[in-house]
Amino acid sequence: MDLSTTYLGLELPHPFISGASPLADDLDTVRKLEDAGAAAIVMRSLFEEQLVQEQVTTDWHMASPADSFAEALSYLPDPETFHLGPGEYLEQLARIKEAVAIPVIASLNGTTLGGWLEYGRLIQEAGADALELNVYRLAADPDESGELIERQTLDMVRAVRESLEIPLSIKLSPFYTALASFARSLEEAGVDGLVLFNRFYQADVDPEELEAVRTLQLSDSSELLLRLRWLAILSARLELSLACSGGVHTATDAIKATLCGAAAVQVVSALLRNGPDHLTTLRDDTEAWLVEHEYETLAQMRGSMNLERCPDAEAYERANYMHILQGYPGSLYWY
Repeated sequence: MDLSTTYLGLELPHPFISGASPLADDLDTVRKLEDAGAAAIVMRSLFEEQLVQEQVTTDWHMASPADSFAEALSYLPDPETFHLGPGEYLEQLARIKEAVAIPVIASLNGTTLGGWLEYGRLIQEAGADALELNVYRLAADPDESGELIERQTLDMVRAVRESLEIPLSIKLSPFYTALASFARSLEEAGVDGLVLFNRFYQADVDPEELEAVRTLQLSDSSELLLRLRWLAILSARLELSLACSGGVHTATDAIKATLCGAAAVQVVSALLRNGPDHLTTLRDDTEAWLVEHEYETLAQMRGSMNLERCPDAEAYERANYMHILQGYPGSLYWY
């Protein structure tokens, strides 16, 4: 059975990728991921704040700082917040490349245009096979329009693209007013692929201490539905590679994502729960499903359930929305 796929121009034996997570922090775990059959590994993100902090700290040691400058240092996260500093990140990338034969995708996370983006070139020089740019951003400022945020993101993407020769993917959130239009703008800016979607980690509230509480909840298969919708929409309209991230826990999840147009699926929560060997289960179960349904290759089914045959996806979604609400018992009394 041929499970091969092409993602970001990388020829992979199957679509299952270990997504950005702490799994790549330990070389023994990295080797276990390769042994379990990971098609590629994405390192956890290096944050804009880390790179800015390193630059500010260097400037502080090279010049006599004013009081306001010293205070500004406290605005940045404590270095101990981050597992790997900028230099350590490059060293870990080089170690992973030496330890495994599969592609290694580095990750940068940031939201603004600036000198920190030049780090992408250093990541390329350290041996990364591709770069995933995570544009995680909570747009809470009412003075920032959606158009401004998109323009700033596109400027950042173009700056990274101009400095790189390796493939570039963008990890998006679903919270754009016109996601399909923005995705096309990213494609026109030279992006090779999109990762759908980033997961926003929601803060809880402690009513006794009156403070926000950091929380981390791993995903489950219910989160896949939003990804399926946009994979089906975008794969019918764009030429770039699409990866599904969030909600892939079983072979059935991966099959659904592939049917909707995903070239790759990134797995994190399922691996954190079940260990690297879960990749073997996912691959074997996917192969068994394809045999049972008389497919010869994974490529045969990719995109066969996207919206290419539906010229008006908006009307399709609207009809489903009305049908579900009308069909729910007692719905006349609450909507």
